[in-house]
Amino acid sequence: MSFIPTLLTTAAGGAQGAGQMDAMGGTFGMLIPLILIFAIMYFLMIRPQQKKQKETQKMIDAIKKGDKVVTIGGIHGIVSSVKENTLVIKVDDNTRIEFNRTAIATVVTDKPASDGKDVTESKNSEVTEK
Repeated sequence: MSFIPTLLTTAAGGAQGAGQMDAMGGTFGMLIPLILIFAIMYFLMIRPQQKKQKETQKMIDAIKKGDKVVTIGGIHGIVSSVKENTLVIKVDDNTRIEFNRTAIATVVTDKPASDGKDVTESKNSEVTEK
């Protein structure tokens, strides 16, 4: 059953009484799965992408002098100056490159590495206990 023939028969007055209600109910019944598909697409595709975009924008806005960054081209460097729409990245001792803020892929955060000593001590204590 298609929507157009149902609409034409309703407009022509071909369906009367209960038959007209069944035709309209069938049309709305066909729209419900379509609406559900759009709702599922929104929650699985569009909404997560919007969240990721907001997080990326917050990261770009929070960049300050001295931050270690990686560009979308894979260039690693340290921010030497911040301008309104651009950043100057220090790549080497005497090499500075100016990038748009949108060219920054990530801000690198250095996590302190655990000492190898602690790991070996815990392994040795386990071995001696057995």
